[in-house]
Amino acid sequence: MSVTETPTEPPTRPVAVDFWFDPVCPWAWMTSRWLLEVAERRHLDIRWRLMSLAVLNEGREDLPERYRRLLTEGWAPVRLVAAAQRKYGDEVTGRLYTALGTRIHVQALGPTREALAGALRDTGLPPELLDETGVDTWDADVRASHQEGIDHVGEEVGTPVIALPGPDGTRRAFFGPVVTPAPRGEAATRLWDGLLLLAATPGFHELKRTRTQGPVFD
Repeated sequence: MSVTETPTEPPTRPVAVDFWFDPVCPWAWMTSRWLLEVAERRHLDIRWRLMSLAVLNEGREDLPERYRRLLTEGWAPVRLVAAAQRKYGDEVTGRLYTALGTRIHVQALGPTREALAGALRDTGLPPELLDETGVDTWDADVRASHQEGIDHVGEEVGTPVIALPGPDGTRRAFFGPVVTPAPRGEAATRLWDGLLLLAATPGFHELKRTRTQGPVFD
């Protein structure tokens, strides 16, 4: 190195973040948009994982009819994502989730066949993938990914689940954060820093209050 050269700092390793989502869950959608906002400002490696509210609530008879219907309809999006992952690799998952969530939640189309077909067009994936939503070929993949998230965080949770570095290099997983609307800019990074602080606190398990506002899609 000459005296005129300035040494460059080695690149920092990205922070590995595992994020479990069900495409039909509006709260997971809100959290995922916040996480992508953080990724624009911090060096994150987001690994998108599937959960299923239908699997989570199997056998429950106390659910309202509307919610049970949504869970039944929710099999199609998770099967679609699972099929795309297996056929085209994990790198398509985040893009497909964004396309699905935009149509299901932001455009308020719900998990309809038209919404799923539009998401495939938006991501450049073959329309034939839509045929995978009506069969159980990928259900084992969905259940395995779902169980991995539950194994990290425990039973008394829903979606989303987030896993991030904790003390001593361990992984800490939490349900949430549940937030609306999705924080932007500096507010997004402040929430991220707070979550890292909680993850680094030995013995921390839960912080919660009753929701008083529905999801705000922007």
